[in-house]
Amino acid sequence: MNENNKTYKTISDVAKILNLIDKKTGKLSTHTIRFWEKEFKQIKPRIFAGKRRYYDNTSIEILKKIQFLLKTKGMTIKGVKKYLNNANSQLDVHDNKSIKAKIIKTKLNNISRLIKKIKTNG
Repeated sequence: MNENNKTYKTISDVAKILNLIDKKTGKLSTHTIRFWEKEFKQIKPRIFAGKRRYYDNTSIEILKKIQFLLKTKGMTIKGVKKYLNNANSQLDVHDNKSIKAKIIKTKLNNISRLIKKIKTNG
């Protein structure tokens, strides 16, 4: 079975999907997901034998929204809680579809800045 078609994903898989990598160590930051799980009641991983967390696509999409609202939109945890608790709340369709595009744009800007720095110093 193709890995992308799994019904549930481990916390490590979700950290990879969200690109949660500790910049100092290069390791996955699964602690961020566990923290968000405690803060946001909407995240409900399944816990099977061995007390390992498994996330379905709905939980992964909520985590993507939380990450987008916190990191890209700059909202506070309290603000994101209010947003998620509002039954009528939905991310702007454009914003929701462009989460990856915004991340890529940020990375490209960083690369561009580094190239300019190398050219001026090298």
